[in-house]
Amino acid sequence: MTDTSKIREHMEVVGADGVHVGIVDKVEGERIKLTKADSGEGAHKGHHHYISLALVAEVDGKKVWLSANSDVAVTFEEEKSDPV
Repeated sequence: MTDTSKIREHMEVVGADGVHVGIVDKVEGERIKLTKADSGEGAHKGHHHYISLALVAEVDGKKVWLSANSDVAVTFEEEKSDPV
């Protein structure tokens, strides 16, 4: 099991394929909260996205590597609207 306690704010989250998924805002419970800057456009804009810690394969000091390729990892993302 990967030591997810090493995950820090502003680390890059990348898929197993090395493609950028997001930047860590913080860890909340069993999920990584990504920064709003990686929230996408349109209906996704203004939402925080979350990645389950269960998808983390490795934390190497600068990056959080996921066990899934980026295109698959984003399908597991969860959204949460921020209050206005």
